[in-house]
Amino acid sequence: MSARTAVLAATVALAAGTLVALAPTAAHAAAGATLPFTSVEAESATTDGTRIGPDYTQGTLASEASGRQAVRLEAGRRVEFTAPRTANALNVAYSVPDGRSGTLNVYVNGQKLARTIAVTSKYSYVDTGWIAGSRTHHFYDNARLLLGRTVRAGDKVALEAADVQVTVDVADFEQAPDAAQQPAGSVSVTAKGADPAGQRDSTQAFRDAIAAAQGGVVWIPPGDYRLTSSLSGVQNVTLQGAGHWHSVVHTSRFIDQPSSSGGVHIKDFAVLGEVTERVDSNPDNFVNGSLGPGSSVSGMWLQHLKVGLWLTGNNDNLVVEDNRILDTTADGLNLNGTARGVRVRNNFLRNQGDDSLAMWSLYAPDTDSSFENNTVSQPNLANGIAIYGGTDITVRGNLVSDTNALGSGIAISNQKFLDPFHPLAGTITVDGNTLVRTGAMNPNWNHPMGALRVDSYDSAIDATVRITDNTITDSPYSAFEFVSGGGRGHPVRNVTVDGATVRNTGTVVVQAEAQGAAVFRDVTASGVGAAGVYNCPYPANSGTFTLTDGGGNSGWSSTWPDCSTWPQPGQGTPDPDPNRNLAKGRPATATGSQDVYTPGKAVDGDADSYWESANNAFPQSWTVDLGSVQAVRRLVLKLPPSSAWGARTQTIAVLGSTDGSTYRTVLGARDYRFDPATGNTATVALPDGTGLRHLRLTVSANTGWPAGQFGEVEAYLTP
Repeated sequence: MSARTAVLAATVALAAGTLVALAPTAAHAAAGATLPFTSVEAESATTDGTRIGPDYTQGTLASEASGRQAVRLEAGRRVEFTAPRTANALNVAYSVPDGRSGTLNVYVNGQKLARTIAVTSKYSYVDTGWIAGSRTHHFYDNARLLLGRTVRAGDKVALEAADVQVTVDVADFEQAPDAAQQPAGSVSVTAKGADPAGQRDSTQAFRDAIAAAQGGVVWIPPGDYRLTSSLSGVQNVTLQGAGHWHSVVHTSRFIDQPSSSGGVHIKDFAVLGEVTERVDSNPDNFVNGSLGPGSSVSGMWLQHLKVGLWLTGNNDNLVVEDNRILDTTADGLNLNGTARGVRVRNNFLRNQGDDSLAMWSLYAPDTDSSFENNTVSQPNLANGIAIYGGTDITVRGNLVSDTNALGSGIAISNQKFLDPFHPLAGTITVDGNTLVRTGAMNPNWNHPMGALRVDSYDSAIDATVRITDNTITDSPYSAFEFVSGGGRGHPVRNVTVDGATVRNTGTVVVQAEAQGAAVFRDVTASGVGAAGVYNCPYPANSGTFTLTDGGGNSGWSSTWPDCSTWPQPGQGTPDPDPNRNLAKGRPATATGSQDVYTPGKAVDGDADSYWESANNAFPQSWTVDLGSVQAVRRLVLKLPPSSAWGARTQTIAVLGSTDGSTYRTVLGARDYRFDPATGNTATVALPDGTGLRHLRLTVSANTGWPAGQFGEVEAYLTP
């Protein structure tokens, strides 16, 4: 990272198909969670099936897969993994065709096990037609198995499609611990009548155990328990299982309560739901509402729910750590306003149908809360991590990979969705994260979203946004994006980007589409697909984004030259068309405008629309930012060609600037004749050697109207 040799963010590599963290320097721990399992990609294994991908197209199996690749097995075909570690448990991410179910046979060193893995499409193929830009998604599911034996590193573990086509994505190898013993003095749910065989409803037994154990521990022994309704009034109690491989609760709604006095600690068991579709009005969540202050959730396996934790009310100083959240139809976790001092750390999330981790400051701001050292994989309809408003928020040390549609790896945003919303404030810290294959095409915008996006969607970003020591690898599109995604042109301000490493970005390093500014220091890039910078306003003429070079940057100095086209992945910077109009679509400003006749009308490609200055207030100036210094040799000035516009003469001076602050006179004030009989245009020849980025036309007189007027201003490199 150029000068910042003392601080390196963690990077990741695909070594023999295994995602591993590369050792960082002492200043930063490796990004992502410390996990008790090792994942191996199916496409790196031996197979007689068909490898699919890589693919980044929304709505395809490969695009939703880890690594954007997977292996398709027809019945009787297999994929054989080399065990990367000692393991007695296996989790497999897979997909089967819609409406189908079946079995994966398991072999260890050629010996078929009696135990099999059931596979189903029941929890997959989700449709959310009310979300603009969504398509059928959520193709994959996860299924786990205790092998009943121990495999050693180097052993061969094969999965065989028994009776249905199965697409295998990734296998997680784990040494599951033995079941824990009951804590002394705890109240067992079985003592209150819970059925560990799952035949009878155990809801009341859980409620009775909670009531009896106030201030103590409710013990959930090994077994499968069925709850038919949610728990409420949970406070001042610990709910503890024997480990999530052993104590399993089957319910789609575990705790649903608007408030709690707190002191709730939930740990070491699994909650498996039966959510097959996303219904946002249903509280189909592990926790819906509040656990109260000073609570914690740890060591849980949460799967097949709408949301893992949807947190409202008082959750002050909540700690959520060391959990696995899989296959939710919406968010993994959402701090839905009022969160104070919440720490979400060292969790693993895979296959979310919305943001995997989100803070949404609705009703009251989330404050002094953080997402730290989490591993997020394959959110298939939104962002890996999203911060929607809030004050003094930290996103640090996370590993996010394979976002699919409508999302970035990390989004820092003022998108409000509903009111009352509390925009970003204070200091927003995005530090030491690693983003791999993140960013996606947004079908609503018809252009891509970057790996790390700062978005003034509904209001200006005025918080201090510090983006430090992040690593962005293999983004299909851009690394950093600055945009006002609501199309209103709100500014993005007060952003610094320090010490980033960008590798193999598909299009550009910086995708700047909003007005505003950012300072970049010690940002190094390699393998840039198209150009260093795309700097074009969205919407057109909404304002200029200023990138300040703070020093130490390398590998991304070029600028995409044509705002009328989008760079394509791996395209490279094209040779610019020497006959192109440099001013078309560029940001334009003026000293004044009359009514709807705004400065951008003069660069919209339509001579019938026009800029008109304030009336009776000469001199008036109109300025366009060409994006980079250009050797402009010719201007074509146009007024609407209609004969209704009478002939007139405007007195115009041409000025230029390379920095937008200091202007020099290129041509002194001269008279230019505009006559509908000859097209209502005037051509201005500029002297050779005229280098300018900011072109300014100052109008001091107009014989046809008491204002400066331009229907179109065109700037060309050719005389």
